[in-house]
Amino acid sequence: MNADKQPEVVIISPKTSLKHNSKFSNYFKRNYDLYLLLVPGILITFIFKYVPLYGLIIAFKEFNIFDGFAGSPWVGLEQFKKVFSDPYFYKVFNNTLIISVYKLLFLFPLPIFLAIMLNEVKSVFFKRSLQTIIYLPHFLSWTIIYGIFFTILGSDGIVNKVLTSLGAEKIIFFIDPSVFRGVLVTADGWMNVGWGTIIYLAAIMAVDQELYEAAIVDGAGKLKQILHITLPGISSTIIVLFILRLGSVLEAGFEQILAMYNPSVYDVADVISTYVYRIGMGQQRFSFSTAIGLFNSAVGFILVISGNVISKKISGRSIW
Repeated sequence: MNADKQPEVVIISPKTSLKHNSKFSNYFKRNYDLYLLLVPGILITFIFKYVPLYGLIIAFKEFNIFDGFAGSPWVGLEQFKKVFSDPYFYKVFNNTLIISVYKLLFLFPLPIFLAIMLNEVKSVFFKRSLQTIIYLPHFLSWTIIYGIFFTILGSDGIVNKVLTSLGAEKIIFFIDPSVFRGVLVTADGWMNVGWGTIIYLAAIMAVDQELYEAAIVDGAGKLKQILHITLPGISSTIIVLFILRLGSVLEAGFEQILAMYNPSVYDVADVISTYVYRIGMGQQRFSFSTAIGLFNSAVGFILVISGNVISKKISGRSIW
């Protein structure tokens, strides 16, 4: 019927472009103070995130602190060859993966579970009190948390006193390699699970309450409501946090491990970040440690991109 009708072509004229520019300029004039608030954040991000990227150049040099960035000789990929030919690097890489996988498997689901349980609590006072108690450790430093756990799990701690009173042998939690990883995972969970719970609770609050009312009318119990309403409703939050968590798989908790470990458990607890710290600061092998750090960052970047692509294909949801 309209076979001869030509498709409509929209032409953006200079007048249209100027109109959009004038709209933005008017909006900027009205809200210039909001844009000024962006300036400190942009400056901080640029200074502390982008300017230090120049330092990555020393991963490709034989850096000498006296010669500086410019004077140090260029060696190309020589530092990376040293990294991948170092047997101890593979040990710390293996430790990093094991500790990160433990934390991912045992700790990632916990905030989701706690958020769902707290959401079912009817008493507002009890709910808020419990929520405050479980996220309070997040604001403590790892030094303080180490002191708390040492008081509980040390050789003369509460746990060992109970064991000896029952006729059992002491467990030296901070020296025994067979249990130290468990201590790391437990301490990390105690510190951070409550904070993650707040995020999931906020996501649950955003779920349409009419869905629950309809489910109750249809005879659905609490378990079915959780499985078919709550979890699908917060699935986008779960996916985003999981993808972000993948990016830090090769970190494994630098501050925690540095505060809690000792030479007795290096074989099971020395990870890439602590190894870089000891090599860079202790032995002043700056180029070697920078090469390891760059490899660590590259792997984290690849994991985030891969996780995002896989999530988008499987569930249709992603960060971008």
